[in-house]
Amino acid sequence: MSSIFPRPFIALAWANLAAQSAEQLSLAAVPLVAVLVLGAGPGEIGMLAAVQTLPFLLLSIPLGLLADRMSRRRLMLFAEGLRALSLFALLAMVVSGQLSVVGLAVLGFIGAVGTVGFMVAAPAIVPALVPRELLALANGRLELARSAAYAGGPALAGALVAWTGAPAAFVLAAVLSVAAVMLLWRLVEPARAAAAPRHPLLEVKDGAQFVWRQPFLRPMLLTGMAWNISWFVLQAAYVPYAVRALGLNAQAVGVTLGAYGAGMVVGALLATRIVGAMPFGRAIQLGPAVSVLAAGTMVATLFAPWGVLAALSFFLFGVGPIIWSITSATLRQSVTPGTMLGRVSSVFLTVNAGSRPVGAALGGLVGAAWGEPACLWLALAGFGLQAWVIVASSLSGLRQLPVPASG
Repeated sequence: MSSIFPRPFIALAWANLAAQSAEQLSLAAVPLVAVLVLGAGPGEIGMLAAVQTLPFLLLSIPLGLLADRMSRRRLMLFAEGLRALSLFALLAMVVSGQLSVVGLAVLGFIGAVGTVGFMVAAPAIVPALVPRELLALANGRLELARSAAYAGGPALAGALVAWTGAPAAFVLAAVLSVAAVMLLWRLVEPARAAAAPRHPLLEVKDGAQFVWRQPFLRPMLLTGMAWNISWFVLQAAYVPYAVRALGLNAQAVGVTLGAYGAGMVVGALLATRIVGAMPFGRAIQLGPAVSVLAAGTMVATLFAPWGVLAALSFFLFGVGPIIWSITSATLRQSVTPGTMLGRVSSVFLTVNAGSRPVGAALGGLVGAAWGEPACLWLALAGFGLQAWVIVASSLSGLRQLPVPASG
């Protein structure tokens, strides 16, 4: 981590890496175990993904409100501690031989509650830890850490499940989550002025209205919603599709999923140059456009069932959207008053990540009724829609980062 960043941000960045790695290990291991041990199909995998993402829909707004009312460090500590407990419970279920799809879903839900708390608090605390001129670079460092987790987590989970069985994957995930808690304990959060108390519903309404009325945030919100629905339609079908149609084993499935993280790493490393070479608004639109190409590459595996094409698809899904993640987070932090960052982040989580259960359930239903290929075509159509929304928006005329909002 570069010495230009303050020590509190460095602690946050390392905690973010550990937490993201724990999440990716468990997210990759759970469907693999469900398919290989329990014989789960697209319907069960879609149900698992839907249940694991419900907290984003149900709890993002309440936890975002908490992030604006209480210590964001304390919220992250509680959230990551909850995820660690769920991972230890998953390990106990596997070791005791009590593995079931219902158990995986319940513990996945509990762990996801911790993920939501961490995700609404982390971007809200970043502007308090680094000066504005380092904000985009700081977001890039956080996204690079997340990219490394996406790159290594699925491949490592696949290897551990294939070589030693499920327990090793869950042990490592739990250890990493505990490490994140210890790193967050060292984070020093700057004091911030207490806001005048208001009714919680009024504060939530303020955040939602701000996002919807802000000309740059609204199209970003709609694009994220369409992207996440499409992504989880694809995710619901991919593991059983890869095993049955592409003939991949657990380790190979993990490698193809890990290509997503590899693409994210490449995109994060190139982000500064790419953003500097084009207007800021066009840089934001790059990720959705590349996602269409990635979805088309996955559809191509229907005609050429090669694992390398699936890996290339996930790689492209990583390269483009990581630019979106960095630029959109920086824009959101710049145009949002500091006192509303938690609520605005929670609105994006609720709509974007809360769209995931919809996509997962839709993918499960379509896959169960018409098979995995129908999910691939449906995902391609959805990615085309999200690209159209952002390209047709007012962001096309944004050449540089706006003046930061007050408050």
